Amino acid sequence: MCGRYAASRRPEDLTGLFQIEKWEPTEALAPDWNVAPTKEVYAVLERPLKDADDRRPVRQLRKLRWGLVPSFAKNPEGAARMINARAETVHEKPSFRRPFVARRCILPADGYYEWVTGTEERELEVKGKKKRPRKQPYFVTPADGSVFAMAGLYEFWRDRTLPDDHPQSWWVTCSVITTEAETGPLGVAPAEGPRSLSDIHPRMPLMLTEDRWDAWLDPARTDPDEVRELLAPPPTGLMRAYPVGTAVSSVRNNGPELLEELEAPEVGTLF
Repeated sequence: MCGRYAASRRPEDLTGLFQIEKWEPTEALAPDWNVAPTKEVYAVLERPLKDADDRRPVRQLRKLRWGLVPSFAKNPEGAARMINARAETVHEKPSFRRPFVARRCILPADGYYEWVTGTEERELEVKGKKKRPRKQPYFVTPADGSVFAMAGLYEFWRDRTLPDDHPQSWWVTCSVITTEAETGPLGVAPAEGPRSLSDIHPRMPLMLTEDRWDAWLDPARTDPDEVRELLAPPPTGLMRAYPVGTAVSSVRNNGPELLEELEAPEVGTLF
């Protein structure tokens, strides 16, 4: 799954990297090293500009809310539960099948966090001596330092309690597509700990390599079978994972220090 990630790249970097044609400086976000559900995030997408005579798709950098609200939802209360969409079923789920063929995006990230329960903590849990075991967080990121381009979907939702001209009458929300975690060896593995991403968690965000960006963002590509072909996992060995401090476990903490690599896990792990 993807429940937390880091996104610290500046808009100026993203516009060049993704060949952005349009973005509004008023939508600039501060670097965020602890992105949690329902936060506003950057998304790369292609669609015609609002009120423009030219209806060609324009590649844009937009500010969206993480946690998809389906267009048919009566209210946005379930957004925090819709942060992920499974690659295996995204084409058939009512909340995702329409944006899957019409509203796809890329969510740029530095990488994502995942938590592993320590051996001793698990034993205490089994014995009933501890209800909430401590977990060791790991940060997963491209081994070469490149952007982690997560496949995503976005959707529009109209808040009928507000007038048409209200600035918050429309919500634009998104989900991260996840897939089975890689079982092959990591490109760079920690000295002690997981040897593969599946050792950390059975799911992971679907990373799109650069050769798939154009096809994924193309709104003219609407055949579900053709789009599903783009959901193939990237080559193995592109990622690295390393332990980070447990401070990231609290959404109140935010800063570049959350990405600092630990020499050894703070919490004993299962490896």
